[in-house]
Amino acid sequence: MYKFKEDKMKVPCYVWSKEGDIEKEAIEQIKNASSLPFAFHHTVLCPDAHLGYGAPIGGVLAAENVIIPSFVGVDIGCGMCAVRTNLLGIGTEALQKIIDEIRKVIPVGFKKHQEKQDRGLMPVIKYGDYEVNGYSNLYEEDLAIRHPVVKREFFNALKSLGTLGGGNHFIEIQKGNDDYIWIMIHSGSRNLGKQVADYYNETAKEINKKWHSVVPKEFDLAFLPIDSEEGKAYIREMNYCIDFAFANRLLMMKRVKGIFSDTFGVLNFNDQRIKHVSFGNMINVAHNYAALENHFGKNVWVHRKGATLARKHTDGIIPGSQGTKSYIVKGKGNRDSFESCSHGAGRRMGRKEAKRTLNLKEEVKNLNDQGIIHSVQNIKDLDEAPGAYKSIEEVMKNQEDLVEILVELTPLAVIKG
Repeated sequence: MYKFKEDKMKVPCYVWSKEGDIEKEAIEQIKNASSLPFAFHHTVLCPDAHLGYGAPIGGVLAAENVIIPSFVGVDIGCGMCAVRTNLLGIGTEALQKIIDEIRKVIPVGFKKHQEKQDRGLMPVIKYGDYEVNGYSNLYEEDLAIRHPVVKREFFNALKSLGTLGGGNHFIEIQKGNDDYIWIMIHSGSRNLGKQVADYYNETAKEINKKWHSVVPKEFDLAFLPIDSEEGKAYIREMNYCIDFAFANRLLMMKRVKGIFSDTFGVLNFNDQRIKHVSFGNMINVAHNYAALENHFGKNVWVHRKGATLARKHTDGIIPGSQGTKSYIVKGKGNRDSFESCSHGAGRRMGRKEAKRTLNLKEEVKNLNDQGIIHSVQNIKDLDEAPGAYKSIEEVMKNQEDLVEILVELTPLAVIKG
């Protein structure tokens, strides 16, 4: 880890990487964030950091009394979940069958379900002593005021519940160095999160312009005071999206577990039907959100954009690419990182650059040689090829003071959006 501070910066930046390893554009973005008048104590760049919109992905900012929609990002609540099975091995035929069945029940990319999913699975909204799973005619007026974007997008979100999405989202079957087979899912709040993010980022821009904000427009870091009606509304809707993203992952995991159970069936033992496969508790972490936390003696809004909570003894998930290891970790509670760590390996090149420069045959050969059922089939898939990502081993080495590795996971089969 190294630190730097330039004249324009109000607070220094702590970087969990070697100097020169993070692209200069991402460094400029964290410099901008570090110059904000409400930036607190210092900012952080995790070892997977790279260029994002307004704020770097892999960045952490603690802010006093304001919240910044672009430093949360468009996929609010995006995160990971993982479950360990009791299986000690799995054959290629069974793997392929599971992947094929998953594709039948979990839409990927821009696709969603044709039918609305169970609204009882939607996050709860509280109205006084009442709790409602989303949209209700009884509370339509209150919902329109307190959750305007959720009200507008609710029925569309019902069809997106239990869907993977595109980009770097994935479902992966893995083999752990604990000898067990694991299931891992990376997904977020789908279009609902984007709609909330866009709505409040535009609102923040309009308000900042009206107030003649000292934050330069070109920073794309427009803010909302947390005691303003707009700030309160964003926090409510952001938290709803975080809960929706969790519900989305939970439903997908339930369906994947069901496919595992159907695939392996039951064993008969002394005329008793015993399940052949069982599952441990699900680990769930978000990596695009803001939360009120106490650091260095002050309550501040910690923004994690592509960064994971690494509070002491907290379980976490740090994935690699579809051709490299992923990790189940435990946080060390390092106060200098605002108790945060990386959310993955991080991109070493943009999507267009990857499609333009990576060699398709080499990327496919690398995956085939490892025996991975993968998702790199043609040039358009190269943006998610292993070569587009940083070395996950180097990323983990750079954050040894942030997390302890519990389990190393090697990919066996991957579905990408």
